[in-house]
Amino acid sequence: MRCTVCKGKGLCGRPNCPILERLRAFETMPSIKDSIFGNSPPSVFVGRMGYPKVGIGPLVPAITDAEISRFDNPASWGELKIEDVIGMRSSLVRSSKSLNVKAPQFIGNSRILSMTQELALADKPVETEVWFLKPPKMDLKFDGILTPMGPSGTIDKLAITENPSVERKVEYITSDTDINAKLAVDELYRGGISVYQIMRLLSVGLLGERRKLVPTRWSITATDDIIGKRLIDLIKDYPLINDIELYSFTHFENHFEIILFPAIFSFELLEIWRPLSLWAEKGSIEADREGYKGRSRYSKLGGGYYAARLGVLEHLDARRRQATAIILREIHPSYWAPLGVWVVREAVREALRGKPEIFTDPLDALGAASSRIKTPRVLWRNELKIFDGVRHQRTLSSFFFLLLSSPTL
Repeated sequence: MRCTVCKGKGLCGRPNCPILERLRAFETMPSIKDSIFGNSPPSVFVGRMGYPKVGIGPLVPAITDAEISRFDNPASWGELKIEDVIGMRSSLVRSSKSLNVKAPQFIGNSRILSMTQELALADKPVETEVWFLKPPKMDLKFDGILTPMGPSGTIDKLAITENPSVERKVEYITSDTDINAKLAVDELYRGGISVYQIMRLLSVGLLGERRKLVPTRWSITATDDIIGKRLIDLIKDYPLINDIELYSFTHFENHFEIILFPAIFSFELLEIWRPLSLWAEKGSIEADREGYKGRSRYSKLGGGYYAARLGVLEHLDARRRQATAIILREIHPSYWAPLGVWVVREAVREALRGKPEIFTDPLDALGAASSRIKTPRVLWRNELKIFDGVRHQRTLSSFFFLLLSSPTL
């Protein structure tokens, strides 16, 4: 890898060096010994390495911060910079205890698991104390799905020093073992519970009839997909929007162009990784989509696909309208560290809160969108399949218009 040769000299041409930024993130960190006490945001983590034997435990801050509840709430990070998110997340120490998700004796009998579940239930920060087998390893991990992860250590003992505050809806749904996981997720979402808490609850095995631990990265995508499918069922019964709408937004060096067409629901996401961007030194262009009947396979674009789709579906459901959605996402080299799939979810949400440009011709809308995409259109235009279908599709209303305007009538 070039990083092993460069060692922070900037040979790659990227605006920031992830290696140096890791070091800067830990410069202000206090030394962590064999125990830590603080208010968990609340935040929990279930690993996937070695599955079905995984690490599980809470994230506890190594610093004192009056706004600690923000540390695990991406919806409140809109005004932050990449380095701000990394600095905030690096101060959370990830504690873990290895459990076998397929071993029934752990469920209900593991004290570490039950306390981690208590934290997942909470809607406010909870005083937590962790004793480690040895001082946590000072490290910072980046991932395309997960938020950045700070130091990690193996739990020796864990204690919650106060009673967690739990919303009534959460307490009711998690105590019901006769409701399946998909319905539980839907009930919580319709009850106003944050998707981020629903992800936590699903991950630590608090939802469904046959409960088990789910690695955090899997629970994130599963939650987006479950909620998304439910919203699609509702949206299919709504009337179409009236015009072609174009929304534009840049979030953490990810630029989004979102086009909504007055057509039955379908969805397409195009991802353009510019040269020298993360994981794509020479650049990369890829797209995925689904029609009115949905999709049967996991998207090749990963969790970002479902996160982007959820943002669109929430917008349409709030308006009680149906549309075909095309999203163009261009990732710039200045997005120098992956922050997690929440970036896509929150960017789409924020973009659709803005005022759209209105068009009558699909090509005009695409032209306006592509004018803000730095990658030449000729390189990615052929990837748009749903767009071409919408562009040439004759609607029932247009058929009647042609029929009524015919001089033979």
